[in-house]
Formats: sequence, structure tokens, C-alpha cells
Amino acid sequence: MNPVVVVIPTYNEAENIQSIIKAVLALPIATDILVVDDNSPDGTAAIVEGLMEQHLQVQLTVRKKKEGLGPAYVHGFKWALDKGYLYLFEMDADFSHPPEALVPMLEVLEHNKADLVVGSRYKKGIRVRQWPLGRIMLSLGASLYVRLITGLPIADPTAGFVGHRTDVLRALDLEDIQFKGYAFQIALKFWAWKKGFRIAEFPIIFTDRIQGDSKMNSSIISEAIFGIWTMKWRSMFKKQKHE
Repeated sequence: MNPVVVVIPTYNEAENIQSIIKAVLALPIATDILVVDDNSPDGTAAIVEGLMEQHLQVQLTVRKKKEGLGPAYVHGFKWALDKGYLYLFEMDADFSHPPEALVPMLEVLEHNKADLVVGSRYKKGIRVRQWPLGRIMLSLGASLYVRLITGLPIADPTAGFVGHRTDVLRALDLEDIQFKGYAFQIALKFWAWKKGFRIAEFPIIFTDRIQGDSKMNSSIISEAIFGIWTMKWRSMFKKQKHE
């Protein structure tokens, strides 16, 4: 077992999953990969099973049904924590998160510069490709909205490309984070920050997916808009500390 695991949640990512796994395995770091598949009808899991026969670093867990990003990640986090990994990365399957950025992001954690490192689209400017202007403005507005409400001192609080020391995840009440969509990413950073963990941002180039369908929808946006108010309110009464 390697000290690092990259957790990739999937639903209908048959067009991307083989390529992203091979790209991660080709990096000059020792890492395992866990694919958490929500019973994709397009055969994503079968492709991963084929790769497992060739690469011992590749693991798969298949959930019974599609329940959203948050529950998939919690499932993957628990699996990884039980195995005893030191570092865990969250990463999408669609190449919007550049695999090569895993190397310097891991260095941030290994050199104890931070407890959590965010692959940031908005650190050192707007670093997004193939998004229309309206989508960029929506994302920037969401980031500002989150920062104003939560106080999170980072440029890209909604980012989904994140590396953690697993001690951070052990300190969080993962079951208490009930969000299903991208609000889950906000909550992870928020509660880690409230507990005093150090968060760093590493600038990446974010490229919109070329193959497969986006999972973004109105319910995910609504959850993020209103859910963080509840999260902020609860934080005012919840004691935070980590040893």
C-alpha cells in the first residue's frame, strides 16, 4: 500500500475513467487510486475492474445507487481511513483537474506547509479554460458569496480538487456533513478551517470536461446557496478544536 490515495467518484464516466487512471498512475509519485462508483449504467465499474487486473494500485467500491457527490466521498474517505493512508486527494474523473498538479500539491502536504491543499482556479487570477463567460461569472460570484458568509480565507472555496492529511478527515464529523452536491466541498473546507487546520491554495488550470455529461443541476446549486447559511449558523454554537 502506498501512503497516498486519490479518490475518484464516478457516475457514467466510462469515456474518461481509463484515461484518468492511467494519467495518475504515470505520475512520479507512489499513489493508490480508489474509484467510488454509484452503480453507473454505462459500465464504468467494469472498466475499472479490468484495470485492477493490471494495476494493484487501483481499487473499486460500487455503491447501490446514485446518491450524490457528498455521500460518495464520505464512503471513500471511510474506506481510506480504515486502510491507514497518510494523504488523500479528491479528484474528478473528467480531466477538469490536471493530474500533474497532484505532484506539487502532495509536496505541500509532505513538507508540512499546510494540512489541506486546494487546487485553486482563482489563485493568481482566473485560471479556467473552455467555460463561457456566464459560467465563469457564476462561479466567481459563488466563491465571493461563500467567502462573505463563511469567512473562509481562500479564493476558491467551492473547488473540488483537494488534498488532505488524513488526520484532518479523522478530526471531522463526516456523517454530520449531509450535503450531496458541491456544498459538500465548501463544508469540508469550512469545518477544517474552524478546527484550526491550515489551508493552502495551489493554482491550477481548470479545463471544462470534453467527454461525458456534467452533474451540475439546479438542486445542487440551491443546496449550496441555502445550505451554507445553516452551516454558518450551526458553527456559531458548535465547539471547535483539534489536538
